[in-house]
Amino acid sequence: MIPHIACIGDSCVDHYEALGQKFPGGNPVNFAVYLRRVGAEASFIGAVGSDEDGLLVRDALAGKGVDVSHVQVLEGPTPTTTVTMEQGNRVFTSYEPGVMEDYRLRPRDLDFIARHDLAVTALWGRCEGDLAAIRARGVPVAFDCADLPEDPAALAALPNVDIAFFSDDGSSLEALMDKARGVAAMGPGTVVVMRGARGSMVYDGRTFYLQGAVDCPVVDTLGAGDSYIAGFLHAALLGKPIPERMRAGSENAAVTIGYVGAW
Repeated sequence: MIPHIACIGDSCVDHYEALGQKFPGGNPVNFAVYLRRVGAEASFIGAVGSDEDGLLVRDALAGKGVDVSHVQVLEGPTPTTTVTMEQGNRVFTSYEPGVMEDYRLRPRDLDFIARHDLAVTALWGRCEGDLAAIRARGVPVAFDCADLPEDPAALAALPNVDIAFFSDDGSSLEALMDKARGVAAMGPGTVVVMRGARGSMVYDGRTFYLQGAVDCPVVDTLGAGDSYIAGFLHAALLGKPIPERMRAGSENAAVTIGYVGAW
C-alpha cells in the first residue's frame, strides 16, 4: 500500500535575506514534499499568487512529484516569509499573507480530498471550518497547531482532528503531559508534541511515549517539524506502532536540518 495524503492550506516563499535566496515553503507545501521523500503519494491543495513566486512554488512541487491539480492561482502576490539565521536556528522576521487572505476550499477541492487516505493541514491553512466536512467523507484529519494549540484556529479545528501536533521545546515534561491531555480532551485520539532537540512525546489517550532526537549536524532547522509530521503520518498509515512512527518522524527531520532551506 502506498498512502495518498492531501496536504491542504497555505504556501509561501521563504526569503533568506542574508543569502539573497528564496525557497518554496509553507507547512502543507513542506508536508507534501517530505511525504514524497518517504515514499507516499501527496497532493497540495492550496493557493499561490499570480506572480513569479507562485510559479516557483508550483514548478518546484511538480518537480518533486506532488499533485498540483488543485492549486488555485489567485490574482496577487504569493505569501512571503522573511527568514534570518541565528546559530543554525531559523528566525521568522516578517510574514506577508498575500493571496492567502482570500483562499477558501471549493466544493471540487473537497471532492478531490475525499479520494485520499488522510488530510493534513496546519494553523494558517484557513480550512479549520472545513475539517468536519472532510471527516464526514471518511477521511481522517491531522492538524499542526505549531506552538499555539490555544489559538482560535486550533481550537476550532481540534474537535474534528484525529492526530494533533504541537511544538514546545521549553516546558517541563510534566507540563507537556498536562498540555497534551488538554489537547486530547478536545477530540484528537493521538497528540504529538515536537520538542526540538529534546525529541518528541506522544499521548494516545492512555499512554505517553517518549523519543529522543536523532543525533545529526544542524545546518538549518527550517522544516524540521514538518518533516517529523510527514514521517510520523506515513508510518501511521502503514500501520506502524507509535514508537516506530516517532522514529520515522525523527529520522525524516534529521535529513532536513542538514541543509539550508526547507527542501
